[in-house]
Amino acid sequence: MFKEKTIVYTSGTFDMFHYNHLRMINYARSLADILIVGVSTDELVSSYKSKPVIPFNERLQIIEALKTPDIVIPQHTLDHSEIVKKLNIDAFVVGDDWFGKYDYLKDLNVQVFYFPYGTGVSSSNLKKTIHDSYEQSLKEQRQAKPASVKGKED
Repeated sequence: MFKEKTIVYTSGTFDMFHYNHLRMINYARSLADILIVGVSTDELVSSYKSKPVIPFNERLQIIEALKTPDIVIPQHTLDHSEIVKKLNIDAFVVGDDWFGKYDYLKDLNVQVFYFPYGTGVSSSNLKKTIHDSYEQSLKEQRQAKPASVKGKED
């Protein structure tokens, strides 16, 4: 059915969707005739790092709203062997923070591209920045709090 089409699969948590997510998906699109994007379930993500801030169904809807993917599917496992065979995947794109992890797909005749995220924006960094900013704000509020309320006798 799709014998002359290049099918590319990319996947991720896509928590707190940001510019680097978009860049990776667009890069995968540039390699594909048909682009399939997998969104990791909360259960999968929780198996190797902290639970996502944005619930799975909302993250799925965000990716579905993009014009880039042809198909968006849930990702239940980090082992892509089955999905590669089932969907006849020709290439897989993932962030370079996973470098080397998916080399086994080459044995299934899948080209693996580790997208260079580079430095800067990541969901983990965003969470840390928000947390640190909140903590700093609380600290400043505590320091600025008056010792007593005006008009109230001690």
